Amino acid sequence: MTIAVYSGEIPSTTFIERLISGLVEHGQQLILFGIRHGSNHYSNSVTVVGYRHNRFSKALHLLKFTLLLLLFKRDAKRRLDSFLKASDRYTLNDKVKCYPVLWHQPEIFHLQWAKGIADWAWVQEFGMRLVVSLRGAHINYSPVANTNLAEIYHQTFPKVDAFHAVSEAIAREAQKYGAAKDRIQVVYSGLDIPNSERLSKHASNSTVFRLLSVGRSHWKKGYVYALDACAILKENGFKFKYTIIGGSDSIELLYQVRDLDLEDYVDLLGQVPFDTVKAHMTDADLLLLPSVEEGIANVVLEAMSLGTLVLSTDCGGMTEVIVPGVNGFITPVRHVDQMADNILAISKLSESEKAVIRDVAHTTILKNHRTGLMVQNMLQIYKHATKE
Repeated sequence: MTIAVYSGEIPSTTFIERLISGLVEHGQQLILFGIRHGSNHYSNSVTVVGYRHNRFSKALHLLKFTLLLLLFKRDAKRRLDSFLKASDRYTLNDKVKCYPVLWHQPEIFHLQWAKGIADWAWVQEFGMRLVVSLRGAHINYSPVANTNLAEIYHQTFPKVDAFHAVSEAIAREAQKYGAAKDRIQVVYSGLDIPNSERLSKHASNSTVFRLLSVGRSHWKKGYVYALDACAILKENGFKFKYTIIGGSDSIELLYQVRDLDLEDYVDLLGQVPFDTVKAHMTDADLLLLPSVEEGIANVVLEAMSLGTLVLSTDCGGMTEVIVPGVNGFITPVRHVDQMADNILAISKLSESEKAVIRDVAHTTILKNHRTGLMVQNMLQIYKHATKE
């Protein structure tokens, strides 16, 4: 089976790269299309069909595949051109993206971002099976804010061969746009964790409780509510330090920190390498996910695997992962008083109580969020799609 894993960027995000590596380990032949960044090192089972983000590279890329299609797949090119013209997508950029896919014609075209579905609906006309991943923002609020996107979903979702949903909550939301229930399979994100690994945390000698959030500065991340909760903690005389990785470029957050007089309590950092993120997680007493919307936040899974306690809002699919008081903690969305109370309560847990929760959290990841399990379930989706 030849599978195209398409995100448009090469390499892609951490969790998509894990999927790519896992599929290769299971003997699959992959093709990656899109814009190439830096040096890409993949196995021989991965064919990279990419171009640099400049005019010269795009021009060569387009020329190569235009000639190949004219020489060997002229009728198919004519059909694709007709589709692109009819859908008002007959631009140079569209042809740079689409011509290589038509030339290679993988059996499975796995689109990672649902918002791009209008660009790729044509693949089914050439015998390729279309699999679409359903992830947080693309389903939960983008079609609500953009009625044109909602209409595109209504037109295209009923025709998709198979869907991968990152949570049960996302799967239910997609059905509102015509996605067939029997074509949706929930596959949770996977992490690379050895079976025997049990990360233990030692009691901190610090009198300052260390809070951490990780993610871009975006309204859906709910940082404004976390900072309001921090103001309450400060008023109560609680000693803490709150670090937000990814929040340094937000004027809104910078202003709020100053307005609430939290400069000595809050650090807003920029983007840092993944290893640095993991180091911050390991040092933190609590990972805080104050989000308004999520599918299932990968940062929570990472923290649980590293032995860091987690407090998450009950947004999206987070309650599919966290059982309150068992493997983590849940707080209502936007309820800053409750968020502050929960942080205080967690800080007062004994080390033995924390250890039990960490151990159950780690077991949760091993049971439900291993890369191997994710890949096996994705292969089932691909097989199901090709049988239709």
